Amino acid sequence: MALRRARRIGLAALWLIAATAAAARPHAVTITRDEWGIPHVHGHTDADAVYGMIYAQAEDDFPRIEANYLTSLGRTAEADGESSVWQDLRQRLFVDPAALQAADAAAPPWLRALTAAWADALNDYLAAHPQVHPRVLTRFEPWMALSFSEGSIGGDIERVPLGPLEAFYGGTPVVAADDLAFREPRGSNGIAIAPQRTRDGHALLLINPHTSFFFRAEAQVTSDEGLNAYGAATWGQFFVYQGFNAHAGWMHTTSGVDTVDTFAETVTPAPRPTYRYGATSIPVRSATVTLRVRQPDGTLAGQTFTAYATRHGPIVGRDAAGHWLAAALMNTPVAALEQSYLRTKATDRTAFLSVAAAQANSTNNTLFADDRGEISLLLPQFVPVRSAAFDYTRPVDGSDAASDWQGFHALTDLPQVDDPASGFVYNSNDAPWRAAGEGTLTAAAFPRYFDQVGANPRGDHALRLLAGDTVFTPEALMAAAYDPYLPAFARLLPGLIVAHDRAPLAARAGAIDLLRAWDDRWSAASTATSLAVFWGEALWATAAAPAKAAGMSVWDYMAARSTDAERLAALDTATARLTADFGDWRVPWGEINRFQRTDGAIEQRFDDARPSTAVPFTSAQWGSLASFGAKRYPGTKRYYGMSGNSFVAVVEFGPQVRAWAVTAGGESGDPASPHFADQVDRYAAGALRPVYFYPADVAAHAVCTYPPGSPCRPSRAQ
Repeated sequence: MALRRARRIGLAALWLIAATAAAARPHAVTITRDEWGIPHVHGHTDADAVYGMIYAQAEDDFPRIEANYLTSLGRTAEADGESSVWQDLRQRLFVDPAALQAADAAAPPWLRALTAAWADALNDYLAAHPQVHPRVLTRFEPWMALSFSEGSIGGDIERVPLGPLEAFYGGTPVVAADDLAFREPRGSNGIAIAPQRTRDGHALLLINPHTSFFFRAEAQVTSDEGLNAYGAATWGQFFVYQGFNAHAGWMHTTSGVDTVDTFAETVTPAPRPTYRYGATSIPVRSATVTLRVRQPDGTLAGQTFTAYATRHGPIVGRDAAGHWLAAALMNTPVAALEQSYLRTKATDRTAFLSVAAAQANSTNNTLFADDRGEISLLLPQFVPVRSAAFDYTRPVDGSDAASDWQGFHALTDLPQVDDPASGFVYNSNDAPWRAAGEGTLTAAAFPRYFDQVGANPRGDHALRLLAGDTVFTPEALMAAAYDPYLPAFARLLPGLIVAHDRAPLAARAGAIDLLRAWDDRWSAASTATSLAVFWGEALWATAAAPAKAAGMSVWDYMAARSTDAERLAALDTATARLTADFGDWRVPWGEINRFQRTDGAIEQRFDDARPSTAVPFTSAQWGSLASFGAKRYPGTKRYYGMSGNSFVAVVEFGPQVRAWAVTAGGESGDPASPHFADQVDRYAAGALRPVYFYPADVAAHAVCTYPPGSPCRPSRAQ
C-alpha cells in the first residue's frame, strides 16, 4: 500500500518512507543465496537492508570494496606507493575528509541511518573474519560513503588529466597522453520498448552496462519500508545502480553532455598568489594536503602539497601560456547519494523525475521504463548554463565573468524523449538526437555542449534493429542485444575491396576473397571476423592522428579519407600479425578472443597456457552491441577480455515483473567459491538466466538463508 501511495505523490512519499529508517539498533536482516550465489537481502528497515546488502558484498569480494574506497578517498598510495600519488592528490583536491564528515553530520536523519548501517556492515564483517586482511582500511566511518556517491565506471574527477596535475604540483615536465591509440569504448547500451511494440503489451528494458569486469555485484535488496530493488550495484555502494523494482527500471549510459569545464586563470604568483577576475584581483585559496605513501620497505611516509583553488575550482595544471587551470565539476556528495538511493524506490516516471530534481547526476543518460507503459531517455540533470560566446571544449578565460557558469538548466530545458511514436528509445553513449529514430530531436535547438561525442557504430546498429514495425518479446530483445552484425566493417570493408580491385595483388587475393564473401557478422568460428578486426586495428593506427587534426571521428575518416595504400598496407599488417602469432591468417575468432578468470586479483594476469573460454562477440568499437573489450597482454598471443558486457539484463514490466540476467564470470571474487566462474558459459553464449524476484521464486531456488555473520550452510542439495 505504501508503494501505491508513493506512485501517486512522488518524492514526498519517498522521503517520508526513508525518514523512518532507524539507527543505532540491531539490524533485523536475512540474506538468502540462490543457486547462482545471488544475495536476496531482506531487512525490517531500509537501514537493515543496507546493512545486509553491504555485508553480502563483503562476503563476495571485500578487496574490490576496499579498492573502490581507496580510490574515492584518495588513499590508494597507502597501498600501492608512489605510483598512485597523483591519482590520490587529484581526488583530494575535490574530496576533503573534514568536509565529508561535516556533510554526513548535517545530512537528513534517514540518510545518516543508511551511512551508519553501511559502516556497521563493513566493520562487523571484518570483526567476524579475522582471516581477511585489508590493505589499508581496517575501520570504516559513515562519512566515507559520501566519497563514492555516484556509481559510474569513471566519475567526473577522472576527467581531470594526471599529467598536467603532476607537472604543476610536482614540477615535472608534462608528458602528453596518447589519446590517439585504439581504445575500447567505455560506456553502455540501453533500450526501452513501449507496449505498442511488444507482443504482450508490456514495456521492456535492456540493461547492458559496458564496464571493466567484476566491477559490480548483482543483488536484490528489500525492506518492510518499501525498498525492493534488483540489479547491479558497484562494489561498496548501497544502492542498485542499474536495475529495476516491481514497477520501474533504469539503465544508465555514460553521457556525452559536457558537465566538466576548465578555466584558465591569470595568476600573479608573488608575493601571494592572486588571480584576475574582471577588474579585481582575488587571493588564490590554498590548503595543505598530506598523503601517506607506502615505501618499498612497507612503512608509510607523509607527502605534503599546497593545493590551490579559485572561484571556479581546484587548480589542476598550467597551460603553455602560464595560466593556472581550474577544474569546475559537480561536487555535491549528499545530494548525489540521496538521488542515487531514492530513485531505486521510484515506481513511475513522475516519481523518478521528482528524485531527479535534486540535479545531482552529472555523468549519465538514463533509459527508463515502467509498468504504466512509460518509456524515456533522460540526460544528466546537472548541466551548467554557459555563454555561447565561449568554446568550453577548451579552457576558457577565467578572468572574464561572462565565461562563468550561469546557473543550471531546468529539467524542462533538457533534450528528454518521452513515449515517442516510434515505440522505442535507445542510447549507446551517443548524442540523443536520434534516440527514437532519425530526427528525434533537432541538435540546433540546444546548446552545443549537449553533445560532445556525436554518433557511433553501435547507434547505427541499434537503429537498424529497432526501426520498422518489429514486435518485441523479451526473447527478441535478448536476441537484439547479441545481434552479431558489425556496421563499422559493413561501411569500411568496401573501400578495402575497391582498393584491391584497382591494384590486384595475388598475395592479397585470398584475404580479400574471404572478406568479400563475409556477411559482416561475428561468430566464434569466423576467420573473417579475426581478419577484419586485425585489419581495422591496423588502419585505426594510421587514421587516428589525421582524423583528430581534421575534427572528424576516426570511423568517418577511415571510411572517407584513408587512402588505398593505407587500406592495403593495413591488410598486410593484419595478415602478417595473424600468421606470426597463430601460424596462419585464417584463424577462427574464438581461438583468439577469450574469457579467462583464474584468480581473484583485481589486476588479473593472463596466460595462453591456462584454460579460457571462446567469446564470439567483439569490441564495441566496430558496432557490436554485445561488447567484449579484449587485447593482447604481456606474454600472450590471444586476446583476453577485461571490459564490455559485465551485467546484462532484460526486464518485462507486466502485471508481475519478469527478468533475465547474466554476470561476467560469477557473483563471487573468491576462486574457491562455486560462484567464481559459474556463469562464464552463459556469458559467452548470451544465455541469460531467469531472475528470481518474488519471494516464492526466491524460496524455490534458495540454497541457504542466514543472518549476516552466520555461515551460508546449504539447506538443500545444490
